[in-house]
Amino acid sequence: MGLINDHLHERKETGMRLWLLGLPRNIKQMLLVVTDSLVLLLAAISSYVMRLGDVWHPVSLRELFPAFLAIATALIIFTYRGLYKTVVRYMNASAVSIMLLGVSSAAVVFALSIRLENLSQPRSVPLLFWFVALSLVGGVRLFAQVYLRRFAAGISEPVLIYGAGATGTQLGSALTQGYRHCVIGYVDDNLQLQNMVVHGVRVYTRHHIKALAASYQIRQIFLAVPSATRDQRREILSFLEPLALRVRTLPAMDDVLTGKARIEDVHDVEVDELLGREPVPPQQDLLDACIRDKVVMVTGAGGSIGSELCRQILASNPCLLVLYEIHEFALYQMQLELVPKAAAAGIKIHFILGNVQDKARLREVLRRYGVQTIYHAAAYKHVPMVEGNVIEGVRNNVIGTQVAAEVAAECGVDIFVLISTDKAVRPANVMGASKRLAEMILQCAAKHSTHTRYVMVRFGNVLGSSGSVVPLFMEQIRRGGAVTVTHPEVIRYFMTIREAAQLVVQAGSMALGGDVFLLDMGPAVRIADLARKMIHLAGLHVREIDYPEGDIEIKYIGLRPGEKLYEELLIGGEVSGTRHPRIMRADEQHPSEDELSLMLGRLHELMTSGDEMFLARYILGLASGQRTDVMYERSGSIKGLEQAVLQ
Repeated sequence: MGLINDHLHERKETGMRLWLLGLPRNIKQMLLVVTDSLVLLLAAISSYVMRLGDVWHPVSLRELFPAFLAIATALIIFTYRGLYKTVVRYMNASAVSIMLLGVSSAAVVFALSIRLENLSQPRSVPLLFWFVALSLVGGVRLFAQVYLRRFAAGISEPVLIYGAGATGTQLGSALTQGYRHCVIGYVDDNLQLQNMVVHGVRVYTRHHIKALAASYQIRQIFLAVPSATRDQRREILSFLEPLALRVRTLPAMDDVLTGKARIEDVHDVEVDELLGREPVPPQQDLLDACIRDKVVMVTGAGGSIGSELCRQILASNPCLLVLYEIHEFALYQMQLELVPKAAAAGIKIHFILGNVQDKARLREVLRRYGVQTIYHAAAYKHVPMVEGNVIEGVRNNVIGTQVAAEVAAECGVDIFVLISTDKAVRPANVMGASKRLAEMILQCAAKHSTHTRYVMVRFGNVLGSSGSVVPLFMEQIRRGGAVTVTHPEVIRYFMTIREAAQLVVQAGSMALGGDVFLLDMGPAVRIADLARKMIHLAGLHVREIDYPEGDIEIKYIGLRPGEKLYEELLIGGEVSGTRHPRIMRADEQHPSEDELSLMLGRLHELMTSGDEMFLARYILGLASGQRTDVMYERSGSIKGLEQAVLQ
């Protein structure tokens, strides 16, 4: 019965708080004015009682006049200085100063009134009034603040803030302005801040996080260290990740200072903050060499790599930027994003719908705008999709590159940069094989080119790109799992889109002709570990045999067609450094022009025949350099060629 009564009392108390909070603002202000009037009157009576040691019995209105005048003075100053516009639960030093000014002025008026009226009242009464009034006026507000905060703590989500500096405390203040979050504590690695109390909240070390999370049922932690380097943030995230807390972070301080974002605009931490490296500052002369004051075109400009290339190119002030894309909606999205930026920078920009396999269309665009630099990012890159659509994959990736390279030479383009992939190295799938053939086309074209410099840039997976596992995992986690991983031991190399685009542009500037540039991708990442980290950073636990009550399962579904356990960047030959620490140059063998011509002829025949299974085996054989003695033979039918390949 006692528990039921306690519960009913708690519900009644909560209802009262909700009723108070739900009152109109003008009603709340009126309640404060009435409350202040009563407590000031109580302070005046109390000051007489304290001085006289007995109940005060005024005999006339004249004796009451000083007290009423003092009360009126305080209320006028409170109103004029905006005390009643201050929200009680967010009362700060400014409100305290207004209360101090109002009560002090009232005490002075109290004393002057007694003297001017020649009343036989103790001179210490105004001083006692000042002390009691200030205590009561401030105490009422402090009580209301504690009362409402206690209510907030009962309905708000408990959270921690990592970072007790200026940014962290500002975030704490912003979060407490509503009832969604209750800041339990700050966490900081600065020894001078640890165990301190900031705005009534204690600062802990990182080693207290686990115990605090268990004690207060904390599921979220806000990362408020915007000045930390990428390596420092990654180290903090690596520490937090096993705790299975949802980690949210603040926008970059530059964005806050420039007004692009607010300090309270927190968002979920991105996985590239956990995997990404401290970026090497780009060399401006390499960024500018092929872009500044030049006409630049990006094919596949609406894709993940192509779109980031466009952003980087725009930042280097080209004379004109041409976006060439087959997908209308992707091009439209880029138009919405880039037109305002181009207008602000005074850069001309054109959006062209077209297919890279359409030689006439491509030629017309290159000649119309006088394109000097091409970044060829148009390709089908999703391995299973290309595996299921072999003919279209080969037509787009191989024939599209051949057409673009030929037209670039016809139109006098200076630099042609092919965006390649690590899957082109000893390919196990059609996508990788098609990209290796695209590389061969450019290597042969470079040997006979008198003007256009052809270059290939080869790198691995890009975080957040359309074909990356990261968006897939994020969506699976959002839906509640399971997260699907192909194999427990599969590993991949990852790089941020921004870093990849900057390195591609810089690599193109170092081209001599026929170069194969390899980007330093950093350490390899086990995909299973990546899935586990993403689950933990979302504040969830992995469901497994040792922890059956976990939130999300990691399910292994087996390697997909054409998928390898690991990828490589180098086919063979020698690798040398360049002037950029994360760009290497490879010296690799490639077929002769006659051999390539024969390959492409056979390829056209096989695409026309419609035999996707044999086309896939044939292109994989070409890309791997297998049975060249038969495949490069200048005579024979497709049937005979098929028999040779299948032997």
